[in-house]
Amino acid sequence: MTPSAIVLLYTGHSEFAPSEPPTFVAVGENDGIAPPAVMERRVEALRRVGTDVEYHRYPAVGHGFGLGVGTKADGWIEDAVQFWAKRIK
Repeated sequence: MTPSAIVLLYTGHSEFAPSEPPTFVAVGENDGIAPPAVMERRVEALRRVGTDVEYHRYPAVGHGFGLGVGTKADGWIEDAVQFWAKRIK
């Protein structure tokens, strides 16, 4: 079974397949472990093959922002759930 959507957070994972499900991406601008530039290359590659991608880069946030409470990433969970809910098959 193929997932309806993928949610990726602060990861340096760059591999993908041409048939990736819709993908929600959230990264912190100041992530020193998984720099945003790595994920941005993946986002662009996914978009080139036609994958539906929603990308969020949160300012003044580092690696592992969790729920985002009290940071610029506050609300990312609601955004991810909305993204996922619109794509449920």
